[in-house]
Amino acid sequence: MRECAIAFAVALGVALILTPTVIFLAKKTGAVDKPDARKVHTKPIPRIGGVGIYAAVMVSILVLLALTRPEGEVLRQVIGLIVSGSIIFLVGIVDDYKNLPAKVKLLGQIFAAAVLVFGFDVRIDVVTNPFGEYFYLEWFAIPATIFWLVGLTNTVNLIDGLDGLAAGICGIAAVTILLVALEHNFILVAVLTAAIAGAAAGFLFYNSNPARIFMGDCGSLFLGFMLAGISVVGAVKSAATIALIVPILALGIPICDTTFAIVRRYRGGQPIFKPDKGHLHHRLLQLGFTQRQAVFLMYVISAVLGLSAIALTEVSSQIAVLILSMVIVSIFYGAKKIGVLRLSNR
Repeated sequence: MRECAIAFAVALGVALILTPTVIFLAKKTGAVDKPDARKVHTKPIPRIGGVGIYAAVMVSILVLLALTRPEGEVLRQVIGLIVSGSIIFLVGIVDDYKNLPAKVKLLGQIFAAAVLVFGFDVRIDVVTNPFGEYFYLEWFAIPATIFWLVGLTNTVNLIDGLDGLAAGICGIAAVTILLVALEHNFILVAVLTAAIAGAAAGFLFYNSNPARIFMGDCGSLFLGFMLAGISVVGAVKSAATIALIVPILALGIPICDTTFAIVRRYRGGQPIFKPDKGHLHHRLLQLGFTQRQAVFLMYVISAVLGLSAIALTEVSSQIAVLILSMVIVSIFYGAKKIGVLRLSNR
């Protein structure tokens, strides 16, 4: 618990101290997000806030490495996350300045995931169903892990559409995974998610509505990738029963929003990668919610999903299936009522 408190405090402090400098540098270097028809903000906003988030997480991890001096598998996994997380951050920062084509950005994400999987042997080899039956992925382990890493990375990237939304949801997800990790004595996972939570909290001070800076792709890609990677590290210890279900629920809003976007665009005959204004946060604004109200509502939903994830780890298999069923039904009912499956060009 002491290590988690240190990780959170260091990341929080670095994010709070460094982000004003990042705002200044973003303005000086032209890293500014300009308004357009699809975006909500009405004036140019600096958009490389992920620099502060990345620095906060990395400094926190390095401080913990110096204090605890881990060895063997733990050290290898941490170094793997540092290296691959740095690669995904670089992909994001280049995109923030150069607006990379979607396919190029995707290749960069796949490369970062491949480095973690092949270079540091971090992958999901075994999964279990809610009834405790084991499934060995064998040759499918590598593509499944890469798909998990890239998929979760993009869900966070796509939800970053309102002030404080992505940072808050990632912070809630990190705290959820942290609590479950502590309950099951996954210390490495707990410490890493504490660093993520601290960095997100510090950044939110500047990113909450009205935002003084956006995290940009360097921030959203980094947060999504790190949460995905940390979950894989946890899955190695728990046969994925806990480690993968928890982030799926904790990040339920961006995962569902991305899924619905793919379905919506496919049904409407639109390219899957073509942006639109049909995301959940867009629909809430169209229904009359203010930015703050929409973000708060999505925080509440994320927190409820997080509590559901924690509950799953403490109940029987039958109750776990019941909880999951209720969550799925509620999500689809809400999606239908709000209209996120309808194509919108407004």
